[in-house]
Amino acid sequence: MVERARRDGERLGAAPVGTGTGAALRVIAAMLRARHVIEIGTGAGTSGAWLLDGMPSDGVLTTIDVEPEHASRARRTFAEAGIPPQRTRVITGRALDVLPRLNDGAYDLVHVDADTEGYPEYAEHGIRLLRPGGVLALENMLWHDTVADPASRDATTVLLRDLGKSLRDDERLASALLPVGGGLLVAVRR
Repeated sequence: MVERARRDGERLGAAPVGTGTGAALRVIAAMLRARHVIEIGTGAGTSGAWLLDGMPSDGVLTTIDVEPEHASRARRTFAEAGIPPQRTRVITGRALDVLPRLNDGAYDLVHVDADTEGYPEYAEHGIRLLRPGGVLALENMLWHDTVADPASRDATTVLLRDLGKSLRDDERLASALLPVGGGLLVAVRR
């Protein structure tokens, strides 16, 4: 099921998380006993399936994607995995229109794997939405291994490098950059 979702995600142009990142997300969700999770960037439902696998049976995943085709494929992925429909809220829309309507401090985990130019705003909303002890997880923070190379100065690399430093220095968080997939930055809300 996850492998089929991965292939469909690639076909849709929504690069799915790899096995290492998926496993890390599942473990984080399980450690937190995450019952309320937000995902920004649904793709074909690959990362959502990993998150749901780590969540307790009453956990609910809210996933947001601007592309209706991604939302439709994710719903199919969740159904094929036998996940009851009441465990997912698949929202089609711009994340920056949806996130302000969600409750502060009500979520255990916020996962971001969407358009990189939106990452700074997604991260700030994520911090606001997390309960103390909740985790913010941002995918692709090594950006094809260019973030650690000071000679790399393209706009995306600089944006992600600056965001990583900002989150590292944010007194509201304790963070680490895990070398899985494209780089998974995880930060615990103090």
